Amino acid sequence: MKILIVNGVNINMTGKREAIYGTRTLDEINADLKDFAATLGAELEFFASNIEGEIVDKLQRGGFDALIINAGAYSHYSHAIADALAYVDTPKAEVHMTNIFARENFRSESVTARNCDGVISGFGEDVYFTAVWYLARRGVK
Repeated sequence: MKILIVNGVNINMTGKREAIYGTRTLDEINADLKDFAATLGAELEFFASNIEGEIVDKLQRGGFDALIINAGAYSHYSHAIADALAYVDTPKAEVHMTNIFARENFRSESVTARNCDGVISGFGEDVYFTAVWYLARRGVK
């Protein structure tokens, strides 16, 4: 099973930006995610971009069995990414390291979440591990 993890705008700065996103870098998190996924029989592919169109292109190309997306701020207003997610015919989980419902009002809605199976929010980097566990547990082939 291949799970694609897509990280959007500013997620590449994890560990270097505000403390609410944690102190570990995205590369450190991804390394641990890869090891964790292997214990569940899953393979991970990582993709990160600050460019909306590149995210859309990656989603449209397919080639994965399940998807985890943290589109960052794009989650709150990118109808282009939301539309691309609608065409992805695999299980999808949206994740947010912070609790978007406890932050600024504009962050309490996600236009991209409507086209995902579920949302995991507010548990730091553990949102990724939870999503990997959920998708691998589903045993999608």
